[in-house]
Amino acid sequence: MTGNIYHGQAGLPFSSALRIYEPLEAFPEKQQETLRAAGAGLASRAAVENAELLASLGRITRSDGDPFPTGRTDLVRVVPAPARRAPSGSAHDGAESGTGAAAAQAERLLYCPSQMVLRAGLAANALMEGIHGPLAQLLIPEEQRDKHQERIDEVRAHDGLSRVHTRASTWGIPFSWFCLFQESDPTDVVESEGHIVTVRIRAGIGKALERVSYAVAHLALAAPDLDMLEDLTQLTEWLELFHADSAVELDYGGVADKVYPDDSPLDVRLGIECLADGDMTGAAAAYRRLASRWVPIRQLARAS
Repeated sequence: MTGNIYHGQAGLPFSSALRIYEPLEAFPEKQQETLRAAGAGLASRAAVENAELLASLGRITRSDGDPFPTGRTDLVRVVPAPARRAPSGSAHDGAESGTGAAAAQAERLLYCPSQMVLRAGLAANALMEGIHGPLAQLLIPEEQRDKHQERIDEVRAHDGLSRVHTRASTWGIPFSWFCLFQESDPTDVVESEGHIVTVRIRAGIGKALERVSYAVAHLALAAPDLDMLEDLTQLTEWLELFHADSAVELDYGGVADKVYPDDSPLDVRLGIECLADGDMTGAAAAYRRLASRWVPIRQLARAS
């Protein structure tokens, strides 16, 4: 791995991300050229992560007081798409399909643009509307917010995008995110100098939607008042915005070094199954395992 992300993130809040990677044809034509160039370059993930981290640190130390990204450049994460098997009996089935078609399928790439301009605007709005709104108004002057709104308008005019490909969470991972994944999904454990830099789990969006729909159906019957049900409903609506050949990635970030190996996807699934079966003891046991793992992480947000 190139670049030392672990030490670069030392002292910063743990940040995790849920990302959607889409095929090239899912994006507007104006944006496809930029994405295709990023795919051709195929910068290492470590290089992309470090560039994003350095850019964010640079924004908060600007002398002009503008903390927002300018939009001059937008980083892109690229992953290979799993090869899609041709239907049985089709012209591309079996040995007669030749190696060319198989190679073309295997080489397909999926793209996740960082969309920092859009995401920074959404984050600022959420901050303004939250309990720390008055403080946020002092830290982010109205003049800077207005200037950034102009950037957002420019990005939307150019890309025509309304879909935000990344959801971020600090100081822990929402339990609802774990509903999208299972232990058998492809998992990358990235290590450096004796530490786990991050863990990334990936699933096809079709499988992810099936899993979250299963969770919603069972919770709606067994625990309709549970806050997690609303989270899962919103997650489902978000996933449905994307191309059917997309992939979903959970990137633990630096918190992986504290919790991995992590059985959270299994514990969330067992908890939901126990609730559906009326097994309150089993559901409580699953929740205790989750709480023992994640409550200490969330408490770090209030540590001095």
